[in-house]
Amino acid sequence: MSDVVTKDSANINDSSATTDSPMPIPDVDNYVAYTIRNTKALPPITWSNLLNEINWLSVYILTVPPLVGIVGAFYVKLQWQTALWAVVYYFMTGLGITAGYHRLWAHRAYNASLPLQYLLAILGAGSLQGSIKWWSRGHRAHHRYTDTELDPYNAHKGFWYSHIGWMLVKPRRKPGVADVSDLRHNPVVRWQHKHYLSLILIMGFVLPSVVAYLGWGDAKGGFIYAGVIRLVFVHHSTFCVNSLAHWLGETPFDDKHTPRDHMITAFVTIGEGYHNFHHQFPMDYRNAIRWYQYDPTKWTIWVLQKLGLASHLKVFPDNEVRKGQLTMELKRLRRTQENLTWPSDSNDLPVISWDSFTTQSEKRPLILISGFIHDVSDFIEEHPGGGHFIRNFIGKDATTAFFGGVYDHSNAAHNLLAMKRVGVLHGGSPHGLDDKRAIPPSQRLKIARYTELLSPGSSSTYSDGEDGLL
Repeated sequence: MSDVVTKDSANINDSSATTDSPMPIPDVDNYVAYTIRNTKALPPITWSNLLNEINWLSVYILTVPPLVGIVGAFYVKLQWQTALWAVVYYFMTGLGITAGYHRLWAHRAYNASLPLQYLLAILGAGSLQGSIKWWSRGHRAHHRYTDTELDPYNAHKGFWYSHIGWMLVKPRRKPGVADVSDLRHNPVVRWQHKHYLSLILIMGFVLPSVVAYLGWGDAKGGFIYAGVIRLVFVHHSTFCVNSLAHWLGETPFDDKHTPRDHMITAFVTIGEGYHNFHHQFPMDYRNAIRWYQYDPTKWTIWVLQKLGLASHLKVFPDNEVRKGQLTMELKRLRRTQENLTWPSDSNDLPVISWDSFTTQSEKRPLILISGFIHDVSDFIEEHPGGGHFIRNFIGKDATTAFFGGVYDHSNAAHNLLAMKRVGVLHGGSPHGLDDKRAIPPSQRLKIARYTELLSPGSSSTYSDGEDGLL
């Protein structure tokens, strides 16, 4: 999700900044495969070429602040006012990324008034993650090519790579095409891109120091804690959306790609942790859809709407959201279903005449219920109602007795009975024509595979002999 400032993002004269139209996508069926096949990636990084492949600007930005913060904390005492200011400024600059860069500009999840756009633009600059245009271009590519070679922070390359590694070295391949023409024509985005270097110095370090100095005379503390250390926390908070949110949690809406939902990720990313939902419905201004889920970015946007600073908050239709949830619930149920043992399909059972049924019942305990022949040899002595009831119906039709004539059996009894089917009576019986009675309760809501819906299956073949029951 996040990107630190790089040479390209700081250079207003780069080619992406001067092109008013998006790069055209080749007219091919599979753009990802076409691009990988026809564009040459940089060679793999090895110990011999490592120094030449390091992105030194990103390395400095990601390593110097932590070192300065650690050393500074030994020499500058933390005052409670400064600690409070650092936390407040952490959320302010973090929201510049989550509510601004991410949900407003990258995904256009709502509209913001001009004053709010400028505020979010300067707060986002205080996080030192690149300009809006550059950041959004990479993030749109991430969504468009998730988990592929054209994803700038492909989670399949490992937790470390997607968290920070992709920024420390030169990318092996240029990210896939993403349209940011709307941002190139946005005056606030253009202004921020033009003045980005000045803004990161002022918002990243000068402002937090000045506020602490004017407020309670702690300029050094403001610089170390609200400036430098706060910046480190904002960096890794945002980086977790690329790494932790693709590694920890559940997939309640779709499991095609790596994004996941988890409360812990939400807490460390200012509400961006419900990432499975976000990747399914990226234009939704929410990440968390439940009132109790932690999403301060959503709450902030909602409050800004009430204040008249934001409008047109986009929400994906609830009916479609619930379809995604139902799909995943059915997948989980299907996995459970496949781990259970089910009765033999009626098409796989031999068809036996009545005479053959009665003859074979003299050698083994067979009972007819709903047109199916059942072998109850292992259940006679286990029958809760006593073995004599079963013995009385060996070689007979016990359908009426089973369905309330003697006892109206439970669903569990119906399911267990179906597991004892060994054949089908030729011609069936009136009861056997009742689908509700022929299908055990456990199978009436069985989740069918797509292939099962297409293939009718093999037809039963008539077999009038003892071998047909084995």
